[in-house]
Amino acid sequence: MTAPDQLTGTVVAVQANFYQVQLDDRAVRLLCTRRSRLQKIGQKVMVGDRVRVVEPDWTDQRGVINEVFPRETELDRPPVANANQLVLVFALAQPPLEPMQLSRFLVKAESTGIDLCVCLNKKDLVSATERQEWEARLQGWGYSPFLISVEQQAGLEALQKQLNDRTTIFAGPSGVGKSSLINLLIPQAQLRVSTVSGKLQRGRHTTRHVELFSLPNGGLLADTPGFNQPDLNCDPLTLATYFPEARERLKQGSCRFGDCLHRDEPDCVVRGEWERYPHYLDFLKSAIEQLEAREQTTDADNSLKLKIKSSGERSYEPRLERKKYRRDSRRQRNQDLQEWCKEMDEEDNNDL
Repeated sequence: MTAPDQLTGTVVAVQANFYQVQLDDRAVRLLCTRRSRLQKIGQKVMVGDRVRVVEPDWTDQRGVINEVFPRETELDRPPVANANQLVLVFALAQPPLEPMQLSRFLVKAESTGIDLCVCLNKKDLVSATERQEWEARLQGWGYSPFLISVEQQAGLEALQKQLNDRTTIFAGPSGVGKSSLINLLIPQAQLRVSTVSGKLQRGRHTTRHVELFSLPNGGLLADTPGFNQPDLNCDPLTLATYFPEARERLKQGSCRFGDCLHRDEPDCVVRGEWERYPHYLDFLKSAIEQLEAREQTTDADNSLKLKIKSSGERSYEPRLERKKYRRDSRRQRNQDLQEWCKEMDEEDNNDL
C-alpha cells in the first residue's frame, strides 16, 4: 500500500508553477508545487503526468510533487502526457468544413502516433445528403467519423463508448463546439463557450489552457485551446505515412527508390488519382521549404557571429576558426616554456 505521506495521482491542470493533482485513492484534488530538485534537473510537469505527491496538507488541500513517473506518450502541442486517444472535433457548418484545413489537422494528428478519431458536430445544420457525402468522403480518406449534434444531443452514444477508460484529447478549430460537447458529456465541467464570428465564420478562442476532466463512466478528457492552422513540421520523407490512403498503397507495393518523395519519380506506387494527393503535394512543398530554411539557419549560425554596436545596430561577420586563430593563454604559454626549459636541461645533462 502507498504510505499515507506518499500519494500517487494525475496532474489535471497546470497554471504557472502550480499543479492540480487528482489523487488515485481519494476523491480529492491537491494544489501542488514542484520539488526544487525536479526544477534543477529540468523535469517538466505536464497535464496528464502520473506523479508522486508528498507532504499533503489536508486542511488547505496542498502538497508537493516529488516524482514524475515515465511517460507513455508526450505531446508538445497541446502539451499533454500519457494520452492514448485523440479526437478531432470539426463542424459540418458554422464554421463551414474546409477539406484542406481538416486534412492539415489529420496529418498533424497522425504524426503524433496516437490513436485518432474524427467527430463531426452540428449535423442538424446540414441536409441528410450532405451528411452522407461527408461520411463517405472521410471513409475514402481512411476514417469512420462520428456524426453528432450537441444542440439536439444526438449521436453521442457511440462517441461516449469510444471515450470510456481512455485519456482522450479533444482538438480542432475554434468555434466547432468542443467546449459545448464537453459540457454535455461532463456537466460539472461548465466550460465557457462562445458563438462563431459572423464575418469570418470562424470561432473565437474560449479555452485558454489544457485541463483534464473525469468522465462519468471512467476515463479522462482533455479540452485544448482551439487553433485554426496547426504547424506540421514533418520530415518530407515520412509525410506520406501520415495519409492512410498512401499507407494502403505502400502496403500493396513499394516505390523503386527508398527516398521517393512521391512527386515525379518513376515507378512510384503512391502517386495517383486519390482525392488528397494534391493536399500531400502542398504539404510536401511546405515541409521541404521548412527543412531548407532550418538548414540555412544552422549553416548561418555556424559560419557567422552576431555583432551589436553601441548604437544597437546588428550585423554579422564571419566566425573565425577557433583552433587556427585562437591565441594561447598566458598560463598555457608559461607551461609550454617551463616544459621546453626542462627538456633543454635534460639534453644538457645527457651531453655531459
